[in-house]
Amino acid sequence: MTTANTTRARSPISWVASLYFVQGMQFFVVMLIAGLMFKNMGVANDQIARWTGLLGLAWAFKPLWSPFLEMARSKKLIVVAMQFTGAAGLALMAVALQLPMYFAASIAVFFVLAYASATHDIACDGLYMASLNDKQQAAYAGWQGAFFNASKFLTLGGLLVLAGHLETRFGVFSAWSAIFVLLAVVLAALASYNAWALPGALNTDHADLNAASVLRTLIEVVKDFLRKPGIRLAILFIVLFRFAEGQVQTIGPLFLIEARDKGGLGLSTEQVGGIYGTVGTAAFLIGSILGGYFTSWLSLRRAMPVLIVAMAVPNAVFYYLSSTLPTEIVHIGATVAIEMFGYGFGFVGMILFIMQAVAPGRFQTAHYALGSGVMQLGFIISKTISGDIQVRMGYEHFFLWTIACGVPALVLMFFVKFPTPDAKNN
Repeated sequence: MTTANTTRARSPISWVASLYFVQGMQFFVVMLIAGLMFKNMGVANDQIARWTGLLGLAWAFKPLWSPFLEMARSKKLIVVAMQFTGAAGLALMAVALQLPMYFAASIAVFFVLAYASATHDIACDGLYMASLNDKQQAAYAGWQGAFFNASKFLTLGGLLVLAGHLETRFGVFSAWSAIFVLLAVVLAALASYNAWALPGALNTDHADLNAASVLRTLIEVVKDFLRKPGIRLAILFIVLFRFAEGQVQTIGPLFLIEARDKGGLGLSTEQVGGIYGTVGTAAFLIGSILGGYFTSWLSLRRAMPVLIVAMAVPNAVFYYLSSTLPTEIVHIGATVAIEMFGYGFGFVGMILFIMQAVAPGRFQTAHYALGSGVMQLGFIISKTISGDIQVRMGYEHFFLWTIACGVPALVLMFFVKFPTPDAKNN
């Protein structure tokens, strides 16, 4: 069956929503839920940051094996296989949490989940592009983002609230085992649905590929990327742009849960889930949309100083919370909403910088993937060291330190190469 016949026979909305919901769910379970779960199990912040940071390397390095997936005859097969692998991994997590060596066992399972999820992302995006024409891709792009972020509502909202409720009745370990059993059932059901609903377009355009030719192309892509004018400064700028963010987004939620006698706010899992799953996620989405329109109106070069300052809003918000330690949940929720709005508004700047200043050229798609990998690597480096820094400095001084970490990107901005506003018209 051809791609055209497949898309005519079944509307894209029947599979785009479920496909990108799974993509987001797997990512947020590893990169968000894991840290909050370990915090409630008594794991120290430095251990949480270090190990969850290593897990995130899967998404930083995925461009290095993405070309080899082109050799597969069907991206649908890879997508469904990785979804069932994820479901099996989630079920194993429920068992791992009941073992005496639960931390080592769960980290091992999370590594499998991370690399299965990263591989799924590659095939997922490839299937989307191969199965839809340009007009359809644009029409359903909004559904992509909506259902990817809907999974964030589930993980940071519903699941944390449910976990908090179960913790009070059955204890932390049994509660989280139940959560992972539930997640495994949901993912297995979605994988079964996607096995039926996804278009089965064969990868005939690349049927003649072999590992040697793919490797040669990958080397050429990387060399061409490193030969771009000003690329070294651009790479440094990308890393510094996320240097403070990686630290705050890792330690901030842990600070909310930390006991008040240890410098935290002492919120319950259920309260943190309620805040991030409602006003937090909504503020992030609104900030992202407005940040995009703002940059489109002003141009990336002129908007960038504002976007970098917006990225410092979360740092300032958490410094405020750590120095005042408010007790009212409405007060805390309002400040977290401000944090997430600033984060969403400013983060648009880095996506557009990679898209407009780094990716253009003969390998545009591959160079965008490499730029995104560098961006993720910068986030992971700062995430990995954040726990050690916080343990030594305490929460208040740590968040003050993150404010200072945003200054180098603001300075370097004046030296990196930006596209001219009318570049596409020349």
